[in-house]
Amino acid sequence: MAHAKFQPDNSLPRVVGSFGRSTDLRETSALAAWECCDIAEIRLDIIAAESGDVKTTQWSHLSVIPLLFTARRVEEGGALALDAKQRMDLLRASLDQAALVDIEVASIGEMGDLLAELEARQIPWIGSFHDFEKLPDTSTLENAARRAKEAGAAIFKTAAKLAQPADLARLAEFQLADHGLPVATMGMGPLAPVSRLLCAQSGSLLNYGYIGKTPTAPGQWDSQLLKQAISRLAPINS
Repeated sequence: MAHAKFQPDNSLPRVVGSFGRSTDLRETSALAAWECCDIAEIRLDIIAAESGDVKTTQWSHLSVIPLLFTARRVEEGGALALDAKQRMDLLRASLDQAALVDIEVASIGEMGDLLAELEARQIPWIGSFHDFEKLPDTSTLENAARRAKEAGAAIFKTAAKLAQPADLARLAEFQLADHGLPVATMGMGPLAPVSRLLCAQSGSLLNYGYIGKTPTAPGQWDSQLLKQAISRLAPINS
């Protein structure tokens, strides 16, 4: 069966709907998912943590929607302590269905074989960077974006905890800057909801919410509400 594709660009912000539980993935129809998001994220680490058995049949009913596959390292919010080989194995098994793949910037060096395979198969990937404790200084974010771009990422994504309104402003300023590739930014924690609107308005290409009952990050919006809210925003010109 043909699977939906996604071509990253700097067009209108897209909403990614992430499943925080295997039951949410199983019980969400393709129609319901389309109403919630433009791209559906399959968190392979969550499925593996819940059941230990990851099968393509668990998401085959969503084949009409572009699918993003993530096997998150535990240091950046993963549900299970999986080494690089285990995460690569999970991702490799999903590549026939993948419109996008997420790989942490910190994992670029140890996932070179997978990156080469993604390039050969022309599957775009997201270079991601997470900090659940603070918003890193801007130079750290810029260096992470540069590493992602140099390694061939189609998109750079960063999510970080915001402690004060000044963090929110700085994250939006980072989003508005030109980094040489499309960027997705979002906050976590108490300021997360407003950050996801401001970052989307500032040009964040991918904006994450959750489908079902379980968020996959602190302060995350319900995906359907996020999609409705973002549809009412006018872009900010840098």
